[in-house]
Amino acid sequence: MKAAAVMDYRELARRRLPRFLFDYIDGGSYAEVTLRRNVSDLEAVALRQRVLCDVSVLDLTTELFGTLQAMPLALGPVGIAGLNARRGEVLAARAAERAGVPFCLSTVSACPLAEVAAAVQRPFWFQLYLLRDRAFMRDLLQEAARHCSVLVFTVDLPVSGSRYRDVRSGFAESLGFLGTLRRTGQALLRPRWAWDVGVRGRPLALGNLTAVMGPHRALADYFGWSRENFDASVTWKDLDWVRQHWKGPLIIKGILDPGDARAAAQVGADGIVVSNHGGRQLDGTPSTAHALPAIAAAVGERLTVLVDGGVRSGLDVVRMLALGAKAVLLGRAWVYALGGSGEAGVEHVLNLMAEEMRVAMALTGCTRVRDISRELLVESP
Repeated sequence: MKAAAVMDYRELARRRLPRFLFDYIDGGSYAEVTLRRNVSDLEAVALRQRVLCDVSVLDLTTELFGTLQAMPLALGPVGIAGLNARRGEVLAARAAERAGVPFCLSTVSACPLAEVAAAVQRPFWFQLYLLRDRAFMRDLLQEAARHCSVLVFTVDLPVSGSRYRDVRSGFAESLGFLGTLRRTGQALLRPRWAWDVGVRGRPLALGNLTAVMGPHRALADYFGWSRENFDASVTWKDLDWVRQHWKGPLIIKGILDPGDARAAAQVGADGIVVSNHGGRQLDGTPSTAHALPAIAAAVGERLTVLVDGGVRSGLDVVRMLALGAKAVLLGRAWVYALGGSGEAGVEHVLNLMAEEMRVAMALTGCTRVRDISRELLVESP
């Protein structure tokens, strides 16, 4: 199968990955209403077509936090993405660097910070979850400061959403013989993955957390360990603690309400990500395309407003920019590609995004990213 679009890579990933991994990246919480809204609401955004404009030269470059990027997007943080291909976060980081866009490494990545840093030439971004062990978190932030330029603090996961697919696949089962047997059986049904990742891709661990989690629990008890160790007591006051240990640009990810966006500005954040965690947390929330305009209106002059959720093409990127975002974080789009075709898949998706953005800009009469605005919208969402 030759992939022509992001969703082609979804099918390739479904064919290649064990069920528990595919369902983890593909699924959402509860009935997956918000997951579907993210896509359908964005697809429904109508753009104003313009003609007879000189669009012979198009400029996709965007400045984010003092760095000029090739286009207004980044590879957003995705937990355990590195298990979808052998040392997967390294592959994605290399593809992002070649494309001239940021890569954001998750706290719960398979590849640790130092491994990713050794594979690229420039600093990347790091996504933070706060664990209860603050001494460990201090050390982790110090490690991140050696390799990373931007910190993305995810705040919408005080507890994990109820994800039925992970229960059905066995991924959410507690540590024990039955859960291990179910996952092993699913892996053996995907022999290419089992050999390339399961055997040659070891260690199958959460690389940044091995000091507190141990080297072998990434697949065995990921959900159980996170329930025990993620800090559900975090409040806005904890931003002071984060700021003590991180001096660079700070983005708060997981904002869906204008009041929370204003609070992020008040505590000194440099940016926010309008996000519902890809529909994986509170089901029934508004889509990010629906929430974005009011949030951008509230804080767009004070903060850099980023967004994720439902983006499956460069056309969707242009839609999000027209709704008020400065740039977009890709999630499932790049992980589908990683799972389906490895590093080459991620590189292809980034090339697709750029080309599709150029087409959308040309047909709406915009020659520069900074010219994309609400004037492109046929009507407010």
